[in-house]
Amino acid sequence: MKVAFFVISFPKISETFILNQITGIIELGHDVKILAIKKKKIKKVHTDILKYNLLERVDYIYPKNIFTRFIKGIYLLIKYSVTKPSLVLKTLNIFKCGKYALSLKLLFFIKPFLENNFDILHCQFGTVGIYGAYIKDFLVKGRLVTSFRGYDLSSVLLANGVTYYYHLFDRGDLFLPVNEYFKNRLIKLGCSRDKILVHHSGIDINRFMFYKRQIVDHNRTKFLTVGRLVEKKGHLFVIEAIKRLVNKYSKIEYIIAGDGPLKTELLKLVNKYNLSSYVKFKGQITSSEAIDLYKEAHIFILHSITARNGDMEGTPVVLMEAQASGLPVISTYHSGVPEVVIDKHSGFLVPEKDVEAMTERMEYLINNPDLWCKMGLAGRKHIVENYNISKLNKELEKKYFNLLNKIGYMK
Repeated sequence: MKVAFFVISFPKISETFILNQITGIIELGHDVKILAIKKKKIKKVHTDILKYNLLERVDYIYPKNIFTRFIKGIYLLIKYSVTKPSLVLKTLNIFKCGKYALSLKLLFFIKPFLENNFDILHCQFGTVGIYGAYIKDFLVKGRLVTSFRGYDLSSVLLANGVTYYYHLFDRGDLFLPVNEYFKNRLIKLGCSRDKILVHHSGIDINRFMFYKRQIVDHNRTKFLTVGRLVEKKGHLFVIEAIKRLVNKYSKIEYIIAGDGPLKTELLKLVNKYNLSSYVKFKGQITSSEAIDLYKEAHIFILHSITARNGDMEGTPVVLMEAQASGLPVISTYHSGVPEVVIDKHSGFLVPEKDVEAMTERMEYLINNPDLWCKMGLAGRKHIVENYNISKLNKELEKKYFNLLNKIGYMK
């Protein structure tokens, strides 16, 4: 089976959930190509990118430089006007394709499909599925699969309206929301229930070892958050909780791993509250560095919220990784979080932006370290049973084959 993974950018260190699917399908013996709209410059490279030589599988289909894009666009226009004139006319139809026709963007997008016959075009995020739907209008013979993961069913809809995905819903063959919450949202938006199957993100269980959490005499209780420094991760509310806790508990530490646009604002808040000896920023980290932090921490925190622009989480992978490592978790009633964190079993959930409730749950776990191991074991069991990427990738492969069989496309 020949599979094209269509992504916004590659490589992207924060999107391990996509990387896990790509490498999983490769491991299962299929021919995989990565189609990226733009190249992402990163300081640190995920080990799997090197292990699987993924950069050799990437086709960057849309030049970033405007001048280069214009020159190549004219070249493609001339080339395909000679070999495929009717196709070119379709891509230039501004009444049907709008801005994508005016910018010549569709010519770049169809180029890989003139050179390859893919069985599956798997678009990662609904925003990429929009392009996939137009590509399928023109020439793709394979099946169009789209994963919905978070912002594509939240802030994108707030900015573009509820009709934004109508064309995709019509042209798409299979939609894979990462949780039940998003499945119900897709149905409400008008997507056919028959085309929707929940498919969780997952992790490589074998990379995360269980560690028994306990306090050694005179050691601090270490809270940890791993995630980009953006509004929906809710770092601000945890810092507010730390401010309340330090008046009563001097032996606590809050470690924040990640980078992002809110770094300066969060640093100012920490300095304002004189918390620099309690709150530590680690900056951007690799997956192996995250594993080390999970091992050293006692309690994992992720106060996910709906951002002011409507942006939401899907099912945060860090919650899977933390629980697989044996960490009790405190998070929020937000999107798919209640599916991955079982309240009062593998951790605690609190309402979004409720600093008082967050503080109470943090204090409760400080005072009850005997619960850490019990909750950690429950969390590990839940993740192993439901979010094991090896199992999930086999299920994804089965979904692909079932889709091809269903429409008589199986070779």
